[in-house]
Amino acid sequence: MENTPLQALFTSDIGLLSLFTIVFILVMAVYIFLFVRRHVREDTAAAAQREQEEAAARKH
Repeated sequence: MENTPLQALFTSDIGLLSLFTIVFILVMAVYIFLFVRRHVREDTAAAAQREQEEAAARKH
C-alpha cells in the first residue's frame, strides 16, 4: 500500500499536527483581517464625524 501525501496528512501524528497548524493560521488570519477592518471602519467614521462637527463649528 502506497502512502500518499494526503494519507500522511490525515493519518499520521505529524500530519495531523501540520493540518491543525495550517487551519489555526488560516483562522487567525481571518480573525485579524476582520478585527482590522472593523477598527478601520470605526476610525474612519469617527474622523468623518469630527470633520462634520468642526465644519459646523466654523460656520457658526
